[in-house]
Amino acid sequence: MITFEKKIKMANAIFNVPKAINETVKNYVPGSQEHKNLISKYKELYNQTVDIPMYIDGKEIRTDNKIKISPPHDHKHIIGQFNYGESKHVNDAINAAMNARDKWSNLPWEQRAAIFLKAADLLAGPYRDKMNAATMLGQSKNVYQAEIDAACELIDFFKFNVQYMTEIYSQQPESLPGIWNRLEYRPLEGFIFAITPFNFTSICANLCAAPAMMGNVIVWKPADSQMYSAKVIMELFQAAGVPDGVINLISVDGPVAGDIIFKHKDFAGLHFTGSTAVFRNLWKEIGNNIEKYKNYPRIVGETGGKDFIMVHKSANCDEVATAVTRGAFEYQGQKCSAASRVYIPENIWNTVKNRIIKDVSSFKMGSPEDTSNFINAVIDEKAFDKIVEYIEYIKKQNDAEILIGGGYNKTSGYFIEPTVVVTSNAKFKTMCEEIFGPVVTIFVYNEDKFEETLDIVNETSEYALTGAIISNDRYAINIAMNKLKNAAGNFYINDKPTGAVVGQQPFGGARGSGTNDKAGAPMNLLRWISARTIKEVFNPPKDYKYPFLG
Repeated sequence: MITFEKKIKMANAIFNVPKAINETVKNYVPGSQEHKNLISKYKELYNQTVDIPMYIDGKEIRTDNKIKISPPHDHKHIIGQFNYGESKHVNDAINAAMNARDKWSNLPWEQRAAIFLKAADLLAGPYRDKMNAATMLGQSKNVYQAEIDAACELIDFFKFNVQYMTEIYSQQPESLPGIWNRLEYRPLEGFIFAITPFNFTSICANLCAAPAMMGNVIVWKPADSQMYSAKVIMELFQAAGVPDGVINLISVDGPVAGDIIFKHKDFAGLHFTGSTAVFRNLWKEIGNNIEKYKNYPRIVGETGGKDFIMVHKSANCDEVATAVTRGAFEYQGQKCSAASRVYIPENIWNTVKNRIIKDVSSFKMGSPEDTSNFINAVIDEKAFDKIVEYIEYIKKQNDAEILIGGGYNKTSGYFIEPTVVVTSNAKFKTMCEEIFGPVVTIFVYNEDKFEETLDIVNETSEYALTGAIISNDRYAINIAMNKLKNAAGNFYINDKPTGAVVGQQPFGGARGSGTNDKAGAPMNLLRWISARTIKEVFNPPKDYKYPFLG
């Protein structure tokens, strides 16, 4: 009788995977069936309460420590709770991952590919409304922001990463006569710790899925404020056939997890998206424990940003205003790529200013359930209070003023008006510090000092994530590209500095913004493998003497 394992070993073929194509973004026009279905799912989730477990070795783990969950836009309404763990659960997750590692890492690559291709199709179909609705409800995203994040980008991550994995495995060295050289792409020897943020559901899933696709096992700690959609992600992974123990979700205090994970001999890598300060502290902790590990851990991180729009005097005013209002205020500015500082020349400022005021004045703000709302709530009270501190600071300064916005209210939800600030100081506080909210600061410069202003753009921030140049002068564009070469890992010409698409604009920045390992590109997957070179000689020498010896 042939066992299942023997059948797998008998597969003799090099497989082609389906060509990756970006998922079509649905528009959810009011009255359309897709709009009705999604809002119906949103209401269904809003009117029920869920108990969100940890997922360890495929089992749902619950504790006596329950943390309530409310929508940021309706914080008095309880939609559920998640179970908070302790050190025991961290150890259990590590053990589950390591126990699953051998079978998972030895599973043929096409079997792993099939799982994530299935996840993509499930998300494009039966899981789409639930993933989007959970993101709208738990993270306060409007319908379109949820669609491009929780559905389309995540589908693209799954499909394109399968394609990239196939390309990587196909890269093989040359072989001379009598020798066969091969490269084997092994998963890392240990487990990967994924720490994910609240603001992008797709990033949260991909930080687990990308290393797992390459044969690694994962311990995943989501942000507390993303636990609602994290549950749906785990349901999707299970439905797609990710084996027990391969991806384990824990909800524990960060220092509790770190104290165990970063001292564990089998810790093999960190996949992180979050704040620069946290990432730097984790890197230090890993360095301090370096002698404890079997191998040097891989550290991949995407962190903060102070993203810019640089405008040339030749720019189209409507294009500038649209780049500012979309780039700064979509998802309440809670994107690491959000436009946060803008440099506009005096010659077009009045026209651009009037258009920005007109656009921002037309924004509606409220619950994502009403899809006419462009602006929703910021994620939680801590974020609300931090952003309000900046707004109140601005109001007291002589070298800056609020052009529009500046209001806020957290009575029923954490709502902050989109706020446009104009400053005469290129190094004003809100031109330099990351706010992570709906606040953008504009510096108006002399249009004849374009190159000098480019130098200011380059030197103002410690970050280098995204940035844009808006110009109809090709010479100016070229100058900006050269002077700002290291100021942004994702650089946009005549566009807002947000909205990177998997397979089109691989995402990541350098300087204080991270390791620039480009999510949505082969270079990210390469960080999660350890290559082995294999040389086979068909007619080995039988005497040590070389011809030169005579």
